[in-house]
Amino acid sequence: MWPSSIRYANMIARPDAAKRPVWLFDLDNTLHDASKGIFAQIHRCMVQAIQELLQVDYDEADRLRVLYWRRYGATLLGMVRHHGVCAHDFLHRAHDFDVAPYIHHEPGLAQALDRLIGQKIILTNAPLAYARAVLNEVGITKHFHSIMSVESMQKALYFRPKPSLALMQQVLAQLRLPAGQCIFIDDTLSNLKSAAQLGIKTIHFDHPDTAGNRHLRAKPPYVCMRVRSIRALSQRAHELQG
Repeated sequence: MWPSSIRYANMIARPDAAKRPVWLFDLDNTLHDASKGIFAQIHRCMVQAIQELLQVDYDEADRLRVLYWRRYGATLLGMVRHHGVCAHDFLHRAHDFDVAPYIHHEPGLAQALDRLIGQKIILTNAPLAYARAVLNEVGITKHFHSIMSVESMQKALYFRPKPSLALMQQVLAQLRLPAGQCIFIDDTLSNLKSAAQLGIKTIHFDHPDTAGNRHLRAKPPYVCMRVRSIRALSQRAHELQG
């Protein structure tokens, strides 16, 4: 059962995981294929939320959605910083749909996760309720110790989602583990780059629909491994030792 409020305290590594890796997993386009329907629903709800909150037409709302996402890594930040909207209200509106009909994930995902030794944590720029719903529908909730969602990525009244370096520093501080014991898997290269700067091992989930991935040829120097499935990751995890 998930805690009613996910805070950094929920992320402290368990004593029995002293020398085992701690896996930080992105959610969308990593643990499930959000590009096959989920993202379209989020975009629809988000544009509608911007229209209603700012009283603008569809084209302007969509322009702001993309602008803030590119500038800050999350449309939410622009809506809060420039328009003073309530973050929790915006997140609810932008994810107010049933995820079940749009869930797609690789076969054998749960078994692949089970083969990865160590504590597993979700690290996502999505809201907590959405992350819980996706994990439940995919059937992998039990594999994760906790969820670090966008609501908990706040410090001094400012949200600092991925790829914030300050966020990754806070994650390490709360885990109370050396960076080299943590492994971060994400489909977005900019998120991995900031983590690698701190010494976190990085895995690039090469989803073809993620911006920047389609024409990527060589593995960037800050990426330890590149995979296209969690199954492949579970088969190659031994390469990350040491």
